[in-house]
Amino acid sequence: MKARSNPNIASALTTMAQSMPDETAIYYPKSRSPEGTWHYDSMTYGELDSESTRLAAGLGEVGITAGTRAVLMVKPSMEFFALTFALFKAAIVPVMVDPGMGIKNLKTCLQEAQPQAFIGIPKAHVARILLGWGSETIEHKVTVGRRWFWGGFTLGQVREKGGAIDFQAPGVDPSDTAALLFTSGSTGVPKGAVYSHGNFSAQVDAIRASYDIAPGEIDLPTFPLFALFDPALGMTTVLPQMDFANPATVNPRNLVEPIKQFGITNMFGSPAVIERLGRYGEENEVVLPSLKRVISAGAPVPSKTLKRVSAMLEGEAEIFTPYGATECLPVASMGSREILSTTAEKTDQGAGVCIGRPVEGMEVKIIEIVDEPIEEWSEELEIPQGQVGEFVVKGAQATHRYFNRDEATRGAKIKDGEEIRHRMGDLGYFDDEGRMWFCGRKSHRVELGDGTTMFTIQCEGVFNTHPEVFRTALVGVKKAGEVIPVLCVELEEESQGTPRQKIREELAEIGARFEHVSGINTFFFHSGFPVDVRHNSKIFREELTEWAKSRLQ
Repeated sequence: MKARSNPNIASALTTMAQSMPDETAIYYPKSRSPEGTWHYDSMTYGELDSESTRLAAGLGEVGITAGTRAVLMVKPSMEFFALTFALFKAAIVPVMVDPGMGIKNLKTCLQEAQPQAFIGIPKAHVARILLGWGSETIEHKVTVGRRWFWGGFTLGQVREKGGAIDFQAPGVDPSDTAALLFTSGSTGVPKGAVYSHGNFSAQVDAIRASYDIAPGEIDLPTFPLFALFDPALGMTTVLPQMDFANPATVNPRNLVEPIKQFGITNMFGSPAVIERLGRYGEENEVVLPSLKRVISAGAPVPSKTLKRVSAMLEGEAEIFTPYGATECLPVASMGSREILSTTAEKTDQGAGVCIGRPVEGMEVKIIEIVDEPIEEWSEELEIPQGQVGEFVVKGAQATHRYFNRDEATRGAKIKDGEEIRHRMGDLGYFDDEGRMWFCGRKSHRVELGDGTTMFTIQCEGVFNTHPEVFRTALVGVKKAGEVIPVLCVELEEESQGTPRQKIREELAEIGARFEHVSGINTFFFHSGFPVDVRHNSKIFREELTEWAKSRLQ
């Protein structure tokens, strides 16, 4: 991939502002008319660039300078975008966490990040004080909104101070730290992935090349951080009206209406979001001809969801399902046409979920399943094609370490000369066409006493074919020294009244057809799986394991 002359992602905003200053960069929903139509505030590229520069200068005037780690807790808004680009411009390191990850996890994450500054809305500052977030390290405070008793500066004061400064952005190297992005915590306490400016640049290049995104397109992102790439890609951002902290609760009308109103060409949404969109489209016969592509990531997307959303698209448009993680994205990608025509049937038979071929510039290897750290890379670690093992990746968008998590870094990173390979913690294999198949998380595999290993995604794919099942989750429960495979089942909403014994018997019949799941004969019905706070799509199997354990007592 072509290297940038300036690796700072904020430089792309300045470039756009210079080439098309009066073009709209962001639309944000402001109010709704009595007739139900949303009215939007907007900001041009020139305005966003100017505002972020002024804030970058002002932050320096109040002591928040290059290299400072600054927690940013601001709701998706004009201020969020201006502040984020201001932080990048000033080479300040934003610390991005999901407020919904839980009080205990938030405190742990912010303690590890050791932030020197905290920029947030009043509610975030109150929580910071009451719960002691970053109390040992935070020196600088900025309030976006009304400041109360905690001191520091308001965003208005920062803006005013920046207006009198001739700001010069500090130079950065590709290896310099750009941000700390915390993982979703689906397999434990979230970890802070250290992103370099080079990582961000490589991500932008990979996304542009993988999906042929052209300047002038219009994006509807339902995950705010994804929208930060829009200026670099030349896309206008239209933020939908939704609770970004709970994407699975989005009103589909609030997606469909802006898509039609603005002629949206690109949409990003987690599987939970596009599931709601697809059901709404199916029920109301909605067609969205302007969309060129829908991108969905965060968890595997069920084929029935892909079918529903595909029916809403026209022409060459399709849904893409990139594979990756906070530590490295994208790794691979695949389109809905290939999935529905060639791989979905195999998923239903227990082959796992096909996640496509590695993107350009990404090297993917598969190694034997081991839980211990691996210090040095060797080609001898690789296993034969077709055998299930752990994905190990190397590429410019792969992060090299976690912040203040040396043990986690040792467990996830492998030295390869001067380079680093990242262990994804995901299991899978390559087929004979060079496609990657995802079989489940390494930490979620169920190992039985007879030496058999069950992989979650492979097993669940078989049972998810039941028409009354929304999704399933395989967990291993220890009882009397024996590991028992338990299938947790979440039914479709309209099937809640179906007798459980009937469905249990039908699931057993389905499982009996496939040898690799024939040992599963314990089925527990759950009213609603616990999921991650970021995408509302990754199943928290650790919580389900404890729940299933209590049912077996």
